Amino acid sequence: MISLLLAAAPLQAAAATPADPIDADWQAVPDDELLVMTLASGKQVVIRLAPAFAPAHVANIRALARARWWDDASVYRVQENWVAQWGDATEKKPLPAGITDHPAAEFEIAGFQPAVRLAKADSYSSASGITADGWPVATNGRQAWLTHCYGMVGVARDALPSTGSGAELFTPIGQSARRLDRNYTVVGRIVDGMGYLSALPRSDAPMGVYADPAERTGIVSVRLASDMPAAGRPHFQYRRADNPRFAAAVAKREHPDAPTVGLGGAAVCDVLPAVRRAR
Repeated sequence: MISLLLAAAPLQAAAATPADPIDADWQAVPDDELLVMTLASGKQVVIRLAPAFAPAHVANIRALARARWWDDASVYRVQENWVAQWGDATEKKPLPAGITDHPAAEFEIAGFQPAVRLAKADSYSSASGITADGWPVATNGRQAWLTHCYGMVGVARDALPSTGSGAELFTPIGQSARRLDRNYTVVGRIVDGMGYLSALPRSDAPMGVYADPAERTGIVSVRLASDMPAAGRPHFQYRRADNPRFAAAVAKREHPDAPTVGLGGAAVCDVLPAVRRAR
């Protein structure tokens, strides 16, 4: 059991090894890339936004947060082994002025440029890896995209060509949701508080949408850290992937020490770089 737990742990070992990060490997997440969602329970969920990969949708999300649009919204969908989704459950709340209702699709990114490339292809892509700044990416040899791993944040939408404004967001809470790749815009990753969303009661109603409004989990507020008082802002650091130590950590996951049996490869969602609160 201990070996299994160690195999599933983040890529951050306790003992000093060539795979361990050094201080220079930790990079601060800018305050305006941290979105802090406070639930009715008082618990907080912190999202690292990905403006370099989905600039139009992230611009909408920042504007929605500054307009306090999510205040008194809710987590209204929790589907077993699939997703938790939040926003306006009625889908009738008007968007603030200046929000692009249906921005152009950002399902794909400019190019496949990982700092560390995984040894094997998977069922969803011909190659995958981790960018220097810690994002999971994949390609089919023509297009590239961010992958829907556990804890990544996507934009809910209706049928194409609508892409969703960013007002309704979701995160995979069970298996990775790779079949959503290139079909939904990925705007970030939950870096703290994911356990609060993944532990919410599941709904047996269709698509996991709570049938009774009383079952929803209320959202008190959603704020950019940059808009919070300086004394109350959370600060996080991500582990950079453009160094031999992270490459060694990935290689160790692909080729684990005995008695763990390796398969000569690993899935990109299994090697997400660690994120930590800044000291």
